Amino acid sequence: MRTAYNVETVRAAERELMARLPEGALMQRAAAGLAAACADLLGRVYGRRVVLLVGSGDNGGDALYAGARLARRGAGVAAVLLAPERAHSAGLAALRRAGGRAVGVEGAERLIEQADLLLDGIVGIGGKGGLRPDAARLAEVAERARAAVVAVDLPSGVDADTGEVRGAAVRADLTVTFGTHKPGLLIDPAREHAGSVRLVDIGLSLPPQAELEALQHADVRRLLPVPGGESDKYRRGVVGIAAGSARYPGAAVLAVYGALRGGAGAVRYVGPAADAVIARFPETLVSDRGPKHAGRVQAWVVGPGAGDDASAVGEVLASEVPVLVDADGLRLADRDAVRARIAPTLMTPHAGEAAALLGVPREEVEGARLASARELAGRYGATVLLKGSTTLVADAGGGAVRVNPTGTAWLATAGSGDVLSGLAGSLLASGLSALDAGSVGAYLHGLAGRFAADGAPVGAHDVAEAVPAAWRDVTDA
Repeated sequence: MRTAYNVETVRAAERELMARLPEGALMQRAAAGLAAACADLLGRVYGRRVVLLVGSGDNGGDALYAGARLARRGAGVAAVLLAPERAHSAGLAALRRAGGRAVGVEGAERLIEQADLLLDGIVGIGGKGGLRPDAARLAEVAERARAAVVAVDLPSGVDADTGEVRGAAVRADLTVTFGTHKPGLLIDPAREHAGSVRLVDIGLSLPPQAELEALQHADVRRLLPVPGGESDKYRRGVVGIAAGSARYPGAAVLAVYGALRGGAGAVRYVGPAADAVIARFPETLVSDRGPKHAGRVQAWVVGPGAGDDASAVGEVLASEVPVLVDADGLRLADRDAVRARIAPTLMTPHAGEAAALLGVPREEVEGARLASARELAGRYGATVLLKGSTTLVADAGGGAVRVNPTGTAWLATAGSGDVLSGLAGSLLASGLSALDAGSVGAYLHGLAGRFAADGAPVGAHDVAEAVPAAWRDVTDA
């Protein structure tokens, strides 16, 4: 599992380690890893032109020491000092001894335009808000330049703890981060600025409770339900789907499709789209008596394509089994009814739906995804899966937020969320917790989206069809 820690925790771990090491040893570890990553990116170091964008403090020091290592291997290295009087003195001296040079901001544009590699050491993980004017101008020039851009620990101008970008910021091709991932490297919009991320181990001792977690294949494999020799369709779990309407029958079909691919033993459908569901999936158990009288289920999915049918949402929320609420169900669900539930509730809004529930503009949710997911989980006393470019799963009880590492932009297609709802609901019915069902569902859904799209447009039904391939990819890894 990949983990990320906030700045305060990282700083504490760094202080504890520095107290046990010779002075400057920790920075040298970071600089060695940074220089090695730059060398790998360049392929050939000798004769290459490297420009360091250097701010004050330790982040600039890391860049200067790494630049010195590259200069000793034959690169032509120039450091652009944004605050010459506050540049890391020992790092600057090391660069000059290695044959590198330092210049001011004036005239730096030409150096940047001619560089093969740019090293962003302007602002470290403690930076807040956008870049100051001089730094913003250099970041703009760097974005236009042909050089590869490598960020030191974190792209300058993004918030390490939240993933927010409140102004101008560097866009990196590669971010070399030290000790652990920072939340901003995993959450959009900051993640878009980070490019590829390479983690350099510098020996930090970090607590078991992380700020963020990102599941990997091995983690998902351990969580997936596997039937045993004594399993039958009821022991494997039955998921109920209360979805669809006369206007949106396809939402019911797609939610059922996702549920059938999600590992539960059977799917019960309740709603006005029964004919469409049976025509497509004759194995579905259909009822016309409403959720309360549909028969025993281990979990419910309610809301996709439901229109204004609040009665079904109310009946499902009154049940004593885990419930996933999506789409129209989010609008129709009474917050007090959700908070009063004893069994787990998983809410799966996209940014627009989350914004409506929070009473804020959509842009605010998209710009502060981590805070929004946590706020919504707290308000409703539910686990929240916030869909989008970075899908987050926040538990009502706090703890680490899960960030989904799979997916593709081609998943932004009508009905894709309905498939995810059915898939995650099926995992709920098989016995996974709301946090695990949401996380594993998002992981498989994103992986299935990649397989189905393969770089081309894709429909929601294609995503559902690819879930078994994603499942096998995880279990065979």
